[in-house]
Amino acid sequence: MNHVIATRTGSEEPVYRADFAMSDHSARHLRRILGLYLKGWGLASVSDAAELALTELIGNVVRHVPGRRCQTFIFRLPGGAGVRVEVADDCAKVPVAVEGDVLDEEGRGLMLVAAVTDDWGVEVRRDGGGKTVWFECLAAAGAVTPPALPVPRR
Repeated sequence: MNHVIATRTGSEEPVYRADFAMSDHSARHLRRILGLYLKGWGLASVSDAAELALTELIGNVVRHVPGRRCQTFIFRLPGGAGVRVEVADDCAKVPVAVEGDVLDEEGRGLMLVAAVTDDWGVEVRRDGGGKTVWFECLAAAGAVTPPALPVPRR
C-alpha cells in the first residue's frame, strides 16, 4: 500500500511512505517517486546519488528479506538541506558492508551506498524484530534551487 503524507508546517515528517512487498521492478518505481520529490524540493543535485542508494537498499530487500516486505520513507531534511531515505523491514538479519573482489557481481551494494551518500547506517529495532537502513544526501552549499512553479494549463 502506498501512502502520500502531507507534511505539517514546520514538521520534518516523511512526505512519502510505501509499505508493500517489493519485486524486481519496485526500485525503478521508487526511484521515480524519489526523483519527483527531489526535483520539487529543488534538490535535483542529489538525485543521482539518492536514487542509486535507494536502488541498492531495495535490491537488498528483494534478495535478503523473507516475503520481500518493507516500508520506505522519504524525508526532506530541515531547511531543505538534503534528503533522508529509510527502508525498514521485519528481518532481524543486519546487512554488512563487505569488501569483495573488484570483479564480484554481488555483495558490494552497501559499499556503493557509503560511496555516494553523505551518511548512512542501520538501526536495529529494540525488540530484535527488524531494522531500518537509512541514508542521507546533502545538497552542496548553494546547490539548492527553488522549485519550478507549475505552468498553468490553457
